[in-house]
Amino acid sequence: MSDRIQKIVMRLPDLKSVTKVWDTAERRLGQGDVAFVADLGIALTDRYGSSAAQIWQYRSVFDRLLRLLTTTSGQEHVEQTLRLVSAASPGNGKLVRYTASLLADGQTPQDLTFVFAGGSSRAAASEELRACLVHELVLRGVTVAESPQIEAWATSPHRRHHPLAWLPLELLAIEETPPLPSYSVGGGSYSMPYGPQDGPGVTLGRVTRLPQVTDTTTEKFSEAAAAAVANWAEESNGHSEAGRYDLTEPVETEALPDLLVTLGLQCLNGVGPRKRLALSSCRPEQAWRMLFAAASTGGAYNNGDYGAYGRLAAWRSLAALSGASTAAPVSEVERNAQACDWYSFGAATKWFDRVAWDIGLVSVAPGARRISVLAATDTD
Repeated sequence: MSDRIQKIVMRLPDLKSVTKVWDTAERRLGQGDVAFVADLGIALTDRYGSSAAQIWQYRSVFDRLLRLLTTTSGQEHVEQTLRLVSAASPGNGKLVRYTASLLADGQTPQDLTFVFAGGSSRAAASEELRACLVHELVLRGVTVAESPQIEAWATSPHRRHHPLAWLPLELLAIEETPPLPSYSVGGGSYSMPYGPQDGPGVTLGRVTRLPQVTDTTTEKFSEAAAAAVANWAEESNGHSEAGRYDLTEPVETEALPDLLVTLGLQCLNGVGPRKRLALSSCRPEQAWRMLFAAASTGGAYNNGDYGAYGRLAAWRSLAALSGASTAAPVSEVERNAQACDWYSFGAATKWFDRVAWDIGLVSVAPGARRISVLAATDTD
């Protein structure tokens, strides 16, 4: 450990601001000393990374160092990223997923190819990082088949039991252009294709004859349907509810609003003349986009599951809501979803926080004798 790094490590807990540490790392990187950035991160991790409650200075500096390496293009920066993350990530799945997202956004596929061929003499990637990186690249439109090394690793038999192996190695039509974050050294940005529904409310009570309903919701269904928003509840202030209902006869489009308010959903409790229900038709592509954004970027106080596992969670939710099995191929789930009619909804009830993180989705199965509902909300 160099004297400069040792001084930073020892003085870190007493710093009121870490800006000078950021500047030192950025200056050394600009001078071509890429290893210094990783060495500093590793030294800080050795000293503070295992603390039960990591000091804020460590968290801030470590994230800055990781972003410096991943957002500066070049294989050497990737190699030093792998060194840093290998030292810091034992048992830290979130860090691995985050790193894969950063690398896919900040590096070219060509500079990442060696990651799948055993790394380099200086660093090697974990199998989990590779698995996440494959799907982060797929989400960004990279054709895996055009890179023999990536394809060979991604299609090898030993991967078939990994959770992400269920996902295809190319974007499906329903995924279109996924809403992905854009990273910089100082932060990032992403879109939120959901939110409070403030459109005109629908008029209730016009349909007097509704089909009889049987609630067929199971715990397994609820868990799968809410997979995309589970992180809102587990890591932030969110909550969700999901339901599946069989109907004695097909429900007409104009009867759907009245039917929804009879289901006993907590999210629609109190809907009436003063708390109106907003309901609008949407494409299955829009439904997937909402689910993916919720899963990958998280709610008010968390960062979600990032791209690879966010994609997995979105497809699990879409499978449940469209009536497909989560054991079926994703291509079959896509066909099921495309065959359903989809609607987004919201209401000015106490259940919805109506800040930014509101989702309401309804799928109507072919034949219109089964509907599935997912609602989720979160607040800062």
